[in-house]
Amino acid sequence: MTLKEALKQLKSLGNEKVRAQNAKNGAGDNQFGVSLGDIRALAKQIGTNHALALQLWGTGNLDAQFLAALLIQPKRLSLEEMDRMVRSISFVRVADWFNSYIASKHPEKEALRQQWMAADDSWAARSGWQLTAERVAKDAGGLDLPALLDRIEQEMAGAAPEVQWTMNNTLAAIGIHSPKLRKRAIAIGEKLGIYRDYPVSKGCTSPFAPIWIKAMVSRQG
Repeated sequence: MTLKEALKQLKSLGNEKVRAQNAKNGAGDNQFGVSLGDIRALAKQIGTNHALALQLWGTGNLDAQFLAALLIQPKRLSLEEMDRMVRSISFVRVADWFNSYIASKHPEKEALRQQWMAADDSWAARSGWQLTAERVAKDAGGLDLPALLDRIEQEMAGAAPEVQWTMNNTLAAIGIHSPKLRKRAIAIGEKLGIYRDYPVSKGCTSPFAPIWIKAMVSRQG
């Protein structure tokens, strides 16, 4: 499938309600408004296509970037390409797909994590903190967790909203997976108060770190 054909397919799947919802969540005009289910179905139809994925990502179109995340081969991306891609993101849900389907599967994700944790770009920083949260949850060996808590305590309140979210993920991960630091992680969450009043659906766990940590530890116990 060519880029022109892929964009034509995406455009035909566009939905005004999806466009409106995306816009409400901060998306710009460069979108067709395709449901994520339709994007997954189209990706399954196309199959892995690294070259097409790069072209789709380069359009800056939200739906094209969602599709690209499913078609791309992360192992074929250089560190420089990864850095350019993360800095080109403009929508939080694209950032989440980039983290889930590309960054977390890259063979040099630890190098990228360290690089992005020091980045001024908010989208790079968001990915850096998310990779850190995932590492804390899976294998925190070699990480200075007290130093991470220091950074969170000092920087989270003033961070961009897109960065706050994954910093909070890291805070919760430390509290959940490090019993020795749990009390401090909860105290930092209480002190900062970020997401304390975040609306959640019935049956869902609040992203407010103290509630989240206690809920997950309770389930483990």
